[in-house]
Amino acid sequence: MLRTDLPKIITDTLPGPKATEIIKRRENVVPSAIRCGYPVVIDRGEGAMIEDVDGNKFLDWIGGVGVLNIGFSQPEVVEAVKAQADKYFHGMFNVVTHEGYVSLAEKLCSIAPVKGTEKKAYFANSGAEADENAVKIAKSFTKRPNIIVFSGAFHGRTHYTMAMTSKKAYAKGMGELANGVFRAQFPYYYRNPEGMPQDAALDYYMKSLTDVFEQCAAADTIAAIVVEPLQGEGGFIPAPIEWVKAVRRLCDDNGILLIADEVQSGFCRTGRMFASMYWEEAGVQPDIIATAKSIAAGVPLSAIVARKEIMEAAAPGTIGGTFCGNPLACAAALKTIEIMERDHLAERSCEIGKKVTERYLAMKEKYNCVGDVRGLGGMIGIEFVKDKETKEPAPELTATVINECAKNGLLVEGAGVYNNVIRFLAPLVITDEQLAAGLDIFEKAVVTAMEG
Repeated sequence: MLRTDLPKIITDTLPGPKATEIIKRRENVVPSAIRCGYPVVIDRGEGAMIEDVDGNKFLDWIGGVGVLNIGFSQPEVVEAVKAQADKYFHGMFNVVTHEGYVSLAEKLCSIAPVKGTEKKAYFANSGAEADENAVKIAKSFTKRPNIIVFSGAFHGRTHYTMAMTSKKAYAKGMGELANGVFRAQFPYYYRNPEGMPQDAALDYYMKSLTDVFEQCAAADTIAAIVVEPLQGEGGFIPAPIEWVKAVRRLCDDNGILLIADEVQSGFCRTGRMFASMYWEEAGVQPDIIATAKSIAAGVPLSAIVARKEIMEAAAPGTIGGTFCGNPLACAAALKTIEIMERDHLAERSCEIGKKVTERYLAMKEKYNCVGDVRGLGGMIGIEFVKDKETKEPAPELTATVINECAKNGLLVEGAGVYNNVIRFLAPLVITDEQLAAGLDIFEKAVVTAMEG
């Protein structure tokens, strides 16, 4: 059964012959800007496993980039979507009310750790849409034009979120960026300025924020500060709690809303239903949460949640859209959240993260190329360097590790501003045997990359 199988490559080459033919067809009709460096053409997916069209079996530690926290093809979700499809595929929420949308909004309002007692939620289709809508809501509420984002941030590829996203390779050749988006330094403690003591780091990064008020836009023009509780594309860097507390105070002192971008970190990935629950445990909460990815187990859906007074600031007609809150997606999301809570996937995320972190830290002790290991729950990053002392990034070695893993049936993905981090985003339904096999493949790939 694929769901419990281990990785196994049966073709002499990767991609295999059938996959090669399909990839050639892809190249003929799909823009090359939609890149794919993996030799895989999926035929089936179950749990944490992929079987390709040639019969090769891969263990997936990418999970659709954080979309498949409950795994591929979860049978109960499949049945929930089928049951909804038997009734109707679509009913635009601006025209007809459907109960799935209402039930899902009720559920998210009951579990999202945003400030306030009365909350409201609405839906979009992607993470970028959620982030952009969160900013729209913040601007409507504060009547202010500007926002602050951070180095290393990834918020999407729409026109506005391209400006929010730090890495400008994602905006190359796309023309003038949206204005009113200002950037401060994210607290990347592993790469603090050379010679700076750790006890000076908080003040350093907070000054980067307040410098925006002086150099770019006055505090009373800032609608929101947008933070990933754990940066994804930036290198799997958790936002330090002491920094989050300081940012919350800064927001409160200046009438600024705090937005948590939980597109990748939400839905049990970090060991909590939302990563900002760690903030809540420390006594602070965001004003708005934008989330997506694993919300509906692979069906396109995203959500924006905030307290009632913020949500009601939007003028009629300024939010919503044709497919937003599609009935099939809402059915998938309701069943997905039910399974996550019933099967204690947040706790399972912590168990998985503990095992991965222990193995990665052991590798850090053995190999000079492992510079840092960090994360929350089952969202772990391992950073590769040329030398532990200089911390010079090792992007070539990282790329070799990724390729070696794929050759041996393990799919992993890179990240980081220097392209030297590998992220762990395996479905949380991965078996212990699969996890152990994957860790063995991963370590062997690191050794091979070092020797090469």
